[in-house]
Amino acid sequence: MSFTVAIVGRPNVGKSTLFNRLVGKKLALVDDTPGVTRDRRPGDARLMGLTFTIIDTAGLEDADAESLQGRMRAQTEAAIDEADLSLFVVDAKSGLTPVDTDLAEMLRRRGKPVVLVANKSEARGSDSGFYDAYTLGLGEPTPISAEHGQGMLDLRDAIVAAIGEDRAYPANEDVAVTDVDIPQTEGGGSDEDEEPAYDETKPLRVAIVGRPNAGKSTLINRFLGEDRLLTGPEAGITRDSISVEWDWRGRTIKMFDTAGMRRKARVIEKLEKLSVADALRAIRFAETVVIVFDATIPFEKQDLQIVDLVLREGRAAVLAFNKWDMIEDRQAVLADLREKTDRLLPQARGIRAVPISGQTGWGLDKLMQSIIDTDKVWNKRISTARLNRWLETQQIQHPPPAVSGRRIKLKYMTQVKARPPAFMISCTRSDALPESYTRYLINGLRADFDMPSVPIRIHFRSPDNPFEGKKRRT
Repeated sequence: MSFTVAIVGRPNVGKSTLFNRLVGKKLALVDDTPGVTRDRRPGDARLMGLTFTIIDTAGLEDADAESLQGRMRAQTEAAIDEADLSLFVVDAKSGLTPVDTDLAEMLRRRGKPVVLVANKSEARGSDSGFYDAYTLGLGEPTPISAEHGQGMLDLRDAIVAAIGEDRAYPANEDVAVTDVDIPQTEGGGSDEDEEPAYDETKPLRVAIVGRPNAGKSTLINRFLGEDRLLTGPEAGITRDSISVEWDWRGRTIKMFDTAGMRRKARVIEKLEKLSVADALRAIRFAETVVIVFDATIPFEKQDLQIVDLVLREGRAAVLAFNKWDMIEDRQAVLADLREKTDRLLPQARGIRAVPISGQTGWGLDKLMQSIIDTDKVWNKRISTARLNRWLETQQIQHPPPAVSGRRIKLKYMTQVKARPPAFMISCTRSDALPESYTRYLINGLRADFDMPSVPIRIHFRSPDNPFEGKKRRT
């Protein structure tokens, strides 16, 4: 049985840097600005043969419970209660503050094991801050440098001593490899005429994106049934892309909350640029992306750009019109939204759009069903035989154009990959085929094979001419 460790401390002592060091990836945003981390972020840590779950938390500050800092503190206290052990990080370079003393007292009252960590101990003049840490009454501090990786062996020994060797090194633990993507390769030995069934049991990765203050974190909290993510009336609360897992009708859903994405021209501060970059990584990692619209002010220019970005990345997309509980004339607004969806998003014809309320939970089951249905289309495979019969019919109904008096011939079609569906067509003079005919084929695929809303890619390839470049005999 593994154990859980929470990293706690006042702002800007290096908690997120230590978190990134332990998980071996730059998952958490790091900046010199205090208070970068706001939500609690879990990760899988490895430290000198030791494996455990690590939770990065917001810096603890004394603040009113209703303020943003107060809600951040509540999230951190929830992480401490959830964890088996706390790493209390202090800044050896700048020394102790009264906030450190208050936090030490709070951790002592919790009655759980605590490892005192003196970060930035490599800095000149850090000795005084290191020895001051003894006055907190939490035992001997462990000197480390999270930035440079110094003192990790001592940190491992301190964690083992605090948690116990039985918990640190459980015997006969089975190691299972899960959530591994095996890329599809052409000619992999499977029958090309088989259309594999959709795997209803595979975990599904879903990213929630949208403009600031559209209600993304509130929506995920409603799915989970708890205040797992920090929410509030302030715009731009979420900074890191936080992943949470839960079950929906027996299927594991891994959902990513992301920072609100504003227009590029308005993103000036470095921290917001890092948050947006983190959101883009979450989109690329996800399979299905839910774009949350504010139903009271839908279809802003930024909303359309986010949808276009998701489709260009090849993700399956679902629209969620949030704050539906604030709409009065729902039938009229719904009809208007459907008309605008078809008119403003022609590149996503048939995209599923669901009105919801993250505040009350209305419409969430329908949203989840739309996510599953869209993911099925995104994973869809069509046999080569069906595709070639369809291609022949399409050419009879609307033959390819003649260019310079020569007709373009589409000879053969096959699906080269799914996620998103991509097809290859062998033809003559592929460089001369107009874009309008490609759109005709894509629209036909959507209609005839029931493939709405997902991006469809078609690649044309002309066979090599064996006589090209050879001189004619005279």
